[in-house]
Amino acid sequence: MSQSLSKIYIHIVFSTKNRKPILTNQIQKELFPYVATVLRDHQSNAYKVGGFTDHIHIACSLSKTQSATELINIIKTTSSKWLKQRFPELPDFSWQHGYGVFSFGQSGLQAVMKYIENQEEHHTQQSFKKELIALLNKYAIEYDEQYLWD
Repeated sequence: MSQSLSKIYIHIVFSTKNRKPILTNQIQKELFPYVATVLRDHQSNAYKVGGFTDHIHIACSLSKTQSATELINIIKTTSSKWLKQRFPELPDFSWQHGYGVFSFGQSGLQAVMKYIENQEEHHTQQSFKKELIALLNKYAIEYDEQYLWD
């Protein structure tokens, strides 16, 4: 085959440092489109970016030239710098060190997008900690809970 072709869908999740609930509605309205632009600039399609006051969810495709780790580091680094510049009241903002990244197929795209879209409603029932553990269990990822939280 003379061409390299791929379509890999991923669901990325990471939180603010110590899960501080600082992503207000106003910040979210600006942050989520900004993250989508970062993804586009790195040859990844953003299908849905959303989250809640203490974390972010991203449904996107993964570029054929970058690893998930590289892409997530770019998202976290650029958005952290942008947040500090755009919102001077957040001079010490940072994201947590780790992240969750889960793959899914084309047939799951609508469900993941809807899940991300309903984050505010979802978190009236469940904390981020419970949500992350549920995702890890859903995707059969082994973990040690003592190392999940920084």
